[in-house]
Amino acid sequence: MKYLVTGAAGFIGFYVAQKLCDMGHDVIGLDNLNDYYDVNLKLARLEVLKKYSNEQAAKDAPTGSFEFVKMDLADREGIAQLFANQQFDRVIHLAAQAGVRYSIENPLAYADANLIGHLTILEGCRHNNVQHLVYASSSSVYGLNSKVPFSTSDSVDHPVSLYAATKKSNELMAHTYSHLYDVPTTGLRFFTVYGPWGRPDMAPMLFADAITAGRAINVFNHGDMRRDFTYIDDIVEGIVRIQDVIPKRDANWQVETASAANSSAPYSIYNIGNGHPVKLLDFIEQMEISLGLKAEKTLMPMQPGDVYQTYAEVEDLFKVTGYKAQVAIDEGVNNFVNWYKEFYQK
Repeated sequence: MKYLVTGAAGFIGFYVAQKLCDMGHDVIGLDNLNDYYDVNLKLARLEVLKKYSNEQAAKDAPTGSFEFVKMDLADREGIAQLFANQQFDRVIHLAAQAGVRYSIENPLAYADANLIGHLTILEGCRHNNVQHLVYASSSSVYGLNSKVPFSTSDSVDHPVSLYAATKKSNELMAHTYSHLYDVPTTGLRFFTVYGPWGRPDMAPMLFADAITAGRAINVFNHGDMRRDFTYIDDIVEGIVRIQDVIPKRDANWQVETASAANSSAPYSIYNIGNGHPVKLLDFIEQMEISLGLKAEKTLMPMQPGDVYQTYAEVEDLFKVTGYKAQVAIDEGVNNFVNWYKEFYQK
């Protein structure tokens, strides 16, 4: 099939594009290569994907193909033309302006990328008979929820960052298009994804950089935090499996009695995470073991927009895909550290 993968130079999109090509699909990868973090890391990911653009490589080991398109999601005419020209079978929409903390400093960037950008993708799917749109939501939508594990049947009406609010908005927009235009949509609420090729603004890279340089790491809420760290391979497997589970209309669904994760429209929401939260200090300890270095810690108060704990209830995803996260935290951190040392020559 032919796929559009948005955010293909990003952390998750890079892996998804590779996986789909290895499965024999043709992938158009879209990214605007913005400078929210080091563009060289994005370009290095794209360099890896070039092997699927080489005709000889495809002959040697038959795979699908990859073609990169540099474009901004907010380019309404450009996105519309791309959909019309390519006639995608399915779309995996992972591009967004990332970062909870950055959304406090630069809120308008989130309106363009996460709201207008999501709408252009929905419009493309609507007008070109796309079989299934799978898109990235976030565990941040759970906001002030304190009940754990977080379930897709829980209320997500009290976000604590603009980033979270845009992701909740994406789910609402998707439902509207599913209801009005029969566009099958599936939203995935990601839980703290980590691994090789990860983003420099996230904890594993920040910790590794500081520890190897002998700098103190900032540990928020004085270390009293828990995160449902989920290894990248487990995330990608879940994405690839769920895109085959296309939602259908359900005439028996009623808003008063049924789960908010489903609908009478062809619409679904799932958590995608490990299902086993890890104490932040335990994660740092594993990082120290893998690096062979001791971390100096600066204990800090909780940051605005942050939450104490994330913990995914993943049974619903398991029921429809048969897959649960496999990679334990020690293996995942070791894999990340080995990549980090090689990539940055540390």
